[in-house]
Amino acid sequence: MHVHHRTRTIDGVQVFYREAGRPGDPALVLLHGFPTSSHMFRHLIPALASRFHVIAPDYPGFGQSEAPSPAVFPYTFDRLSEIVEKLLLEELALPRFTLLMQDYGGPVGFRIATRHPEKVEGLIVQNSNAYEEGFTGFWNHLREQYWRAPSPETEAPLRDILTAGALRWIYTEGVADPERISPDNWIVDQAALQRPQAERIQLDLFYDYRTNVALYPAWQAWLRTQRPPVLVVWGKNDPIFTPEGATAFRRDVPDAEVHFFDTGHFALEEELAPIAAAIEEFHARRIGRLAGAPKRRASAR
Repeated sequence: MHVHHRTRTIDGVQVFYREAGRPGDPALVLLHGFPTSSHMFRHLIPALASRFHVIAPDYPGFGQSEAPSPAVFPYTFDRLSEIVEKLLLEELALPRFTLLMQDYGGPVGFRIATRHPEKVEGLIVQNSNAYEEGFTGFWNHLREQYWRAPSPETEAPLRDILTAGALRWIYTEGVADPERISPDNWIVDQAALQRPQAERIQLDLFYDYRTNVALYPAWQAWLRTQRPPVLVVWGKNDPIFTPEGATAFRRDVPDAEVHFFDTGHFALEEELAPIAAAIEEFHARRIGRLAGAPKRRASAR
């Protein structure tokens, strides 16, 4: 299966996405995290393309997508989700799909899911938070200072997160074998962060992340009422999100399936094969058998 690298213009913004597999096969949408792009799925896409129609977009300001100035494009998770939603529903006209959400992919994906529950067949969550207990100490400055009083002074420590050394740390902290993690990861991400105003874009999103926490109760309510099939695949040594954030999904979806791997934030870098196998098996057993079944109407929730 070949991977195609495509671009669509949405609301005046050129949005890049990777696509593989056959249209008409079960659709699997891969939503990337910070500080990366669809590049993080470069190995997973061909591993799944014989079974799925795979789409992996880059958000505006990330990867190969256009990065319009923050003066004309608001870098909020609401806006990123609207752009991705238009790509999936209007440009590609996907009838239904499963969402794989990693890190920032959760805030983007949950917004789409809560607006269009009839479109979402299932969720695959990979180190992406939706519960208070999922936060590690990494978030202390953001939550206790920057979100409460944004200023040049409270911004200053956050700029360190955008340096080459910090990007390398995000990829390698907690992994079983650092020598298996390709430096291409942080080199590609760092190149994107060299674009004009890239630092401002990321700082705006750091600040807007507070809106995700405010939406946690709504996302959890959506999980309880919709009860989608949920697979959680989690690097248990993640310095960003805790294992408790993974098991918390069972609170609202008791039959959520949770798998831990002895690795860090970007679990696919070390555990590609078992994660790909878990996705295929889970989809065939929990989602494929429901294909074509009528979706519960919102009024019945």
